[in-house]
Amino acid sequence: MLARLDHVRNWIFDLDNTLYPASADLFSQVDARMTGFIQDLLGLEHDEARRVQKGYFHNHGTTLSGLMTEHHVDPHAFLAHVHDIEMDVLEHDAPLVAAIAKLPGRKLIFTNGDTPYALKILDRLGLGASFEAIHDIHAMDLMPKPHASAYAGVCTAFDIDPAQSLFVDDMVRNLLPAKAIGMTTVWVDNGSEQSPGAERDHIDFTIPVLAPWLETILETS
Repeated sequence: MLARLDHVRNWIFDLDNTLYPASADLFSQVDARMTGFIQDLLGLEHDEARRVQKGYFHNHGTTLSGLMTEHHVDPHAFLAHVHDIEMDVLEHDAPLVAAIAKLPGRKLIFTNGDTPYALKILDRLGLGASFEAIHDIHAMDLMPKPHASAYAGVCTAFDIDPAQSLFVDDMVRNLLPAKAIGMTTVWVDNGSEQSPGAERDHIDFTIPVLAPWLETILETS
């Protein structure tokens, strides 16, 4: 293991655009279904619904949080609708499966999605049995990353010491609260970031793709 990471006992991973490449563009399907949901809910034209959607995302952390706050939307109904997508673009990722299996310590998923959706993705990638648990939006009491309570919650739920933990995410803003409580942070810089110009002093490692980086740190003596 890379000496700089000898302290890591807990490997915590985001899901979307982190465990699979952003080029899969899976989230575009989710994004389109969110826009459609808002169109139907509020009776808006497409462009206005999309403006509202993105406003909720930036102001509340997720579109769902905005819809719950502003319109009392049932989160279960919303998530079931937006996650009803095709996943044929995802393929078994043997190098990633092998690399994660070699990591010493505990391995967890920490996602703003829900568990049924996460399980579908993990199964497509061949990672269905690779993680101890999935800490999803419901486990966060519907307060998503980057709310500080989400990070405190995952640490409490699994008795995790942040100082012995590494967190990987494709969103710069989601790494800031992790660093604030002592986690080592890894940014997957693959083009999915939606906060251009964000401060990045809190990022310990910047990588384009996950599997090759994991292979590199495991091979380093």
